[in-house]
Amino acid sequence: MEANRVYNFNPGPAMQPLEILKEAQSELLNFQGTGESIIEISHRAKEFEAVLNQAKADIKELMGLGDDYEVLFLQGGASTQFAMVPMNYAVGGKKGAYVVSGSFAEKAYKEAEILGVGTIAATSKDGDFKHVPTQDEIKLDPAAAYLHICYNNTIYGTEYHYIPETGSVPLIADMSSDMLSRPVDFRKFSLIYAGAQKNLGPAGVTVVVGRKAFLENSPKTIPSMLRYAIHLDKNSLYNTPPAFCIYMVGKTAAWLKKQGGLAVMAERNAKKAKLLYDAIDNSGGFYRGHAEKDSRSFMNVTFRLPSEDLEKKFVDEAKAQSLCGVKGHRSVGGMRASIYNAMPYEGCERLAEFMEKFRKANG
Repeated sequence: MEANRVYNFNPGPAMQPLEILKEAQSELLNFQGTGESIIEISHRAKEFEAVLNQAKADIKELMGLGDDYEVLFLQGGASTQFAMVPMNYAVGGKKGAYVVSGSFAEKAYKEAEILGVGTIAATSKDGDFKHVPTQDEIKLDPAAAYLHICYNNTIYGTEYHYIPETGSVPLIADMSSDMLSRPVDFRKFSLIYAGAQKNLGPAGVTVVVGRKAFLENSPKTIPSMLRYAIHLDKNSLYNTPPAFCIYMVGKTAAWLKKQGGLAVMAERNAKKAKLLYDAIDNSGGFYRGHAEKDSRSFMNVTFRLPSEDLEKKFVDEAKAQSLCGVKGHRSVGGMRASIYNAMPYEGCERLAEFMEKFRKANG
């Protein structure tokens, strides 16, 4: 790590690849000889449209998707998608089905419930969201408008390790916290969305990937800014887009390709996660993981210590070692280490070493 840089384990906004930050820094005042910054250039300029189109192409290449899929860059975060999905697709008397596996999955369901079009197909709430519901637990109405899942549950540290079978029902996923972290058969999804601020770039843009035929199927009875078809038709340029954020997502996609793609990232992420889960499992009960082992996330490692006083001490001492952002969400407590694509192996190694030293000193 460079001097004055810390290992940022925050769940988002999260750590970005240093290489990308330096590239953006070097280009900030004069983008591609235009004499303007990327944050000043017109979103109608051919230079910016080239950035947008290259980012789309690289994302589809990473995901193994063809011309029947499209990438949109929208605003409002994943939280706006919670409403857009049912407004666009739970229509004509159909209702959306939801697997409630964590806080954000529940928020998505509640938005549909407000609109009167949400049903629960499965939930792990009674078990404190310690596991992802299995295929057998999902009771899906074949007449449902779609099945919505949250692929990784940031707060609780759980993640899907399978893709639910839905028959003819379209599958929709919030992949905000594990997007492009590993190979997945993305073609099984009709629509995927992700807030960029965890694995894809800075906060301010939401990446939506969907089948063109599915995106085109928006009712004309909802506001234009909430219709996928409008954004598809206008190439994400219906209104002024978050240009700098799209530029950074494009750089992230190019960086992922340079690393070797999603298979390489999956291998790296698994090794990073193993360091921390081994530190938990080999602690003799000093550290207690929240998630059940078969549902553990490769992106968010959650655990508790024997007391809240020790947890506070852990956070303070970790920060003094440049290991920042490890405090867990208030609804779960304890610790959460978010280890997205940009977190280097060395950061996890440093945290695992700190965990062992802290255990020995306080166990």
